[in-house]
Amino acid sequence: MQDVTDLPFWKLMTAYGGADVYYTEYFRVHPDSRLDRPILDSITQNPTGQPVVAQMIGNDIPSLVRTARELQKHPIAAVDLNLGCPAPVVYRKCAGGGLLRDLQRVDAILGALREVVSVKFTVKTRLGFDNPDVFSELLPIFAKHSIDLLTVHGRTVAEMYRSAVHYDYIARAVETLDCPVLANGNVYSAQKAEDVLVETGARGLMIGRGAIRNPWLFAQIRQWRRGEPLFQPKGRDVLAYVHALYEAVCAPDIRQAAQVQKMKKYINYLGLGVEPSGRFLHIIRRVTTRADFFQICDEYLDHDEPMSLEPFAIPFKETDVMAGECR
Repeated sequence: MQDVTDLPFWKLMTAYGGADVYYTEYFRVHPDSRLDRPILDSITQNPTGQPVVAQMIGNDIPSLVRTARELQKHPIAAVDLNLGCPAPVVYRKCAGGGLLRDLQRVDAILGALREVVSVKFTVKTRLGFDNPDVFSELLPIFAKHSIDLLTVHGRTVAEMYRSAVHYDYIARAVETLDCPVLANGNVYSAQKAEDVLVETGARGLMIGRGAIRNPWLFAQIRQWRRGEPLFQPKGRDVLAYVHALYEAVCAPDIRQAAQVQKMKKYINYLGLGVEPSGRFLHIIRRVTTRADFFQICDEYLDHDEPMSLEPFAIPFKETDVMAGECR
C-alpha cells in the first residue's frame, strides 16, 4: 500500500509474525523515471527474511521493460505489474486500474514484460474498471502470457472499497488459470481468511488494510490453520503497537505535526476496530500534536479487555475513503 507499507512498516510487522511474502510499494514508471530509492531500500535492506516482490505501475512499454530489467539486478523473487490501483490520480493517467479500460494495451504490456522478466512475473488486478464483465476478457490475456501468479482484488476500480467483495470472480480465475491465484479484499480475521480460501479455492491471500489494523493477523491465520488457540490482543497490546508504529515510521528529523499526520494514515484503518461509533476516529483525525494523539489513544486503548480488531460498521460519508464494506 503506497506510502503506508514501507520498509519501516515491514520491519515492525516481522515482530508480530509477519507475512510469507512482501510486495513493495509500487515503483512509478514513465519515460523519465528512476528506481525510487526508499522503495528500492525495501529490497536491498529487506529486514523480513522473506521473499520480496517488486511492484511496478505505469503504461509506457519501453519504460516498463527498462525498469523490469533494472529491478532484476536486485534480490527480488518476482516482478509484479499493478493493474488494480483505484486512486483517481493513478487511473486518470491510464495506469494501475486505469489500464483495465484498454485491454489491448494490457495485452501488449504483458507480452513485452514476459519476454524480459526471467524471475517470476506476477500481476495484481481488479475485475475491470467499471464493469466486472470485462474480467472474462482479461483471463485469456493472463493465460496467453503465462504469468506465474495472479492476485485478484474482487472489486472493480469504480467500486473502490465501497462494495462487497465479489469472491465468485476470484473463484472463476482459480478455475480458469493454470497459475496460482491469490485472493485479495476484506480479509480481516483468521476465520474470514479461512472462509475466503474455501469460497475461492485460492492458493493464498494478499492482505493490506487488515494487517495494518491487526498486526497479529498473519500469526493468527497460521494458528487457525494449525488448529491452535488464537492470540487475542488486549487494549494495552494494541496501545503498545501504536507506540511501536509511531517510533518505527516517524523519522525524528520530521516536524511533529507531519509525524502525527503520517500516523493518521495508519489510524484510519486501525480505528475501524477500536469502537463502533466512529468517535475515536473523529477525534484523533483532528489532533496535531504527539501528546494529544497519545492522550486519545490512551483513553480508548489503555485497558485489559480483549480486542478482536475486526472492523465495526462505522457510518461514514459516501465520499470518505473508508466508506463502504469492510467485512
